[in-house]
Amino acid sequence: MKVVIETPKGSVQKYDYDHKDHLFDLRKVLPSGMMFPYDFGFIPGTQGEDGDPLDVIVISEFNSFPGCRMSCRIIGGMKAKQSGDGKTVRNDRFMAIPHCSGIFQNIKTVDDLPNDIFKQLEEFFVDYNKLEGRTFKCLGKLSPKSAEKIIEKQKK
Repeated sequence: MKVVIETPKGSVQKYDYDHKDHLFDLRKVLPSGMMFPYDFGFIPGTQGEDGDPLDVIVISEFNSFPGCRMSCRIIGGMKAKQSGDGKTVRNDRFMAIPHCSGIFQNIKTVDDLPNDIFKQLEEFFVDYNKLEGRTFKCLGKLSPKSAEKIIEKQKK
C-alpha cells in the first residue's frame, strides 16, 4: 500500500497536504519538547469520518520528508475517537512498516511492537489533540485484517 508522509519523524513542525493546491502547508510549530515520534501521513484515495484521508503512522528506523510516498505494509492500528467543535468522530490511526525498513521487517501486527511504542503514540495523540482543543481517546488496537477492512471501506 502506498502512503504519503505529511510530517516526518522528529519534526516539531506540523505539515498538512492541501489536496486542492497540491502543496504542503506549514500548519503549526509544536511546543518545546514535543515532536512527532514517527512519520505521520495519510492513505491516498481514502476518506475518514472527519472528512480527511485516513491517518497513518509509519514506524521505521529513519525519517522521511513531507511529500515522500512510500510502499508500506499495514500492521494494524489504534482504534480511536476524537472530539472537538461539538462533535465526536472515529479517527483511527493506522500503523504501517515501510517495505524498505530493515529493523522492523519482523513486525507483522501492532501486538509485535514493544508496548512502549503503542503507549508513546497514544500519549502523543492525546497531548497533540489537547493543543487543538480536542480530546482523543484510544479504544483499543486494530489487527492488520480489521485495519485493511476499514481502509477498503473508506476508499473514495
